[in-house]
Amino acid sequence: MANRLATATSPYLLQHAENPVEWWEWGEEALAEAKRRNVPILLSVGYAACHWCHVMAHESFEDEKTATLMNAHFVNIKVDREERPDIDAVYMAATQAMTGQGGWPMTCFLTPEGKPFHCGTYYPPSPRHGMPSFSQLLVAVAEAWEERPDELRSGAQQIVGALAERGGPLDESEVDSSVLAAAVGKLAEEADSVHGGFGGAPKFPPSMVLEFLLRHHERTGSDTALSLAESAAEAMARGGLYDQLAGGFARYSVDAAWVVPHFEKMLYDNALLLRFYAHLARRTASATAWRVAEGTASFLADSLLTPQRGFAASLDADTEGVEGLTYVWTPSQLCAVLGEEDGSWAAELFGVTESGTFEEGASTLRLPRDPDDADRFERVRLALLESRAARPQPGRDDKVIAAWNGLAITALAEAGVALERPQWIELARGAAELVLDKHIVEGRLRRSSRDGVVGEAAGVLEDYACVADGLLALHQATGEPRWLTEATRLLDLALTHFAVADVPGAYYDTADDAETLVQRPSDPGDNASPAGASALAGALLTASALTGAESATRYREAAEQALRRVGLLAARVPRFAGHWLSVAEAAESGPVQVAVVGEARGELVTAAARSIHGGGVVLGGAPDAPGVPLLADRPLVDGVAAAYVCRGYVCDRPVTTSEALAAQL
Repeated sequence: MANRLATATSPYLLQHAENPVEWWEWGEEALAEAKRRNVPILLSVGYAACHWCHVMAHESFEDEKTATLMNAHFVNIKVDREERPDIDAVYMAATQAMTGQGGWPMTCFLTPEGKPFHCGTYYPPSPRHGMPSFSQLLVAVAEAWEERPDELRSGAQQIVGALAERGGPLDESEVDSSVLAAAVGKLAEEADSVHGGFGGAPKFPPSMVLEFLLRHHERTGSDTALSLAESAAEAMARGGLYDQLAGGFARYSVDAAWVVPHFEKMLYDNALLLRFYAHLARRTASATAWRVAEGTASFLADSLLTPQRGFAASLDADTEGVEGLTYVWTPSQLCAVLGEEDGSWAAELFGVTESGTFEEGASTLRLPRDPDDADRFERVRLALLESRAARPQPGRDDKVIAAWNGLAITALAEAGVALERPQWIELARGAAELVLDKHIVEGRLRRSSRDGVVGEAAGVLEDYACVADGLLALHQATGEPRWLTEATRLLDLALTHFAVADVPGAYYDTADDAETLVQRPSDPGDNASPAGASALAGALLTASALTGAESATRYREAAEQALRRVGLLAARVPRFAGHWLSVAEAAESGPVQVAVVGEARGELVTAAARSIHGGGVVLGGAPDAPGVPLLADRPLVDGVAAAYVCRGYVCDRPVTTSEALAAQL
């Protein structure tokens, strides 16, 4: 049996390389094999940190009898959804249309041409809760294909047609100040007033929605918006979702009170949350926000940084097949590490009880209140962290995803300036250099790399947009023109290759010269990370504030056209339009531009970074610095460093003190 996954760049595919299943990677060769054999394709989609992907792999894909069925009747294709979000998007849309829900592992049966006729998610090894066993399903699909292939092909064609009808661009609808205010009102209605956040279990960190609420407060002074953001931020930071020992956030909470997380840790969550908590810290001086921003940045550096200076995709949900094995504690375990006195103190502080909050009497660590002795807390934290490091550790998916690294670059650069942490800016620089050095191939962006070796998958819209946005943030943090040049090149490529023809402001998620799938995906909704189109709109708006007049106008118009496509989405389901709403807030505010010139400009740059509205730009350097348009024609004032504040092409008089600058902002 050929081991076709042995040379994959995806750790998820490598997890399956030794399965008895004859797996193929997605590609023309696999589809041609299905056509040659005239058998269906079994498409299995997941990702390395996915707990239930691991479960199904152990139960079914490692089982010889199940593998024999799969090999006899199907061409089996394994896809890492993080490497190929385009494939995942197409077949997830089909799965949701057929079943009303989706998730991973995703299991789809396709015609040899790649058209879906039956889709689902996890299937157990034996019948359970009205669900057939995976083997029963395999036999039923194989028999159906043998007996009535034309019927299955016809149904698949109807599904593809229905998806095409649903997948068109949204109608034009403005996101104006009234829509922004109404979104806050709807979010207030959906808020959990007891536990913070929105909705019930499972509860996900609403990072982009919180960023929008903070920006809305900054622009309007809305107490409601700030209260919603602060209550969710506090609840997440004090619950089990946040790692109280090492920093960093888990993917979601399985309960409504943020007590028990689903333990996988994703780069995109932590990048987006670092950015929000840093912005909250600069706006409110919240001690909790500062602590969490520091801890999350440390998590990125300590747990996700690769030897090539990029950031790995994730940490697994389980360790040795057991969820939470690395992270949970009992009172006796605390005392064994800390001694009786400190152990009892830590148990009370972290909410670790004899009955437990998780499984088998163990508890997740929470921090319902600030410790009364900061030095003691730090001593206890470090001792527990050292002890935890000796436990088995979750696996790490160490592939570098361009888009997610773009989010991390943005967060680290912005937080590094605002919270005066130059080491974070250097982390951002390292990731940016890796992406530009390894992921740009023949002028175009590739999606992922691993161990410094770039993968074959083409970059999708979110890759171009998020990397461009990160480079724009790094340009502001360093004043170096290289990052602006590379960012605008990526934006120009995105505008050229992803736009929907004759529909201003609408974008596909894949390029016009990308692999042709049964549908060209175009999802406008923000979910766990920004939609490609909303990320592009945000980067375009930022670029319009940093570039020269001609480019600024072009980028601004493109951003506004994109925003005109999402008014209904933002009004009806603001929880799935958080980044769109954040971009719209920045547009309503100007966005604000601050140019700081002069050698002794450090205090002015810090004051601007601390006081500016979200989505605004701050850049410092020498007057008329080459390749830095924002600093052109902005001289010193009476020979000293000066700051120039502009909003929507209208500028205030330059100021020379941080107090005057803060007042202007």
